[in-house]
Amino acid sequence: MTIKITVKLFAAYQEAYQASELSLELPNPLTVNDLLVKLISEKPELSQWQEITRFGVNLEFVERTTLLNDGDEVVFIPPVNGG
Repeated sequence: MTIKITVKLFAAYQEAYQASELSLELPNPLTVNDLLVKLISEKPELSQWQEITRFGVNLEFVERTTLLNDGDEVVFIPPVNGG
């Protein structure tokens, strides 16, 4: 069984993927952390951000242990500098 999710990317994640959004079909069950591990395995340069990235699912901040469901929108939010 699989689930389809949308991943919104910001800052370093967006730069690494050269995209602001990914549409993925992945095995179920899947946690936010499982998704993070998958993205880092594809783009190892993102590993420096794994401990300080915040996550959102369907417009709510969540922990990395949160289980994802079919149709979820996941957001990866690394620290951003600016002024």
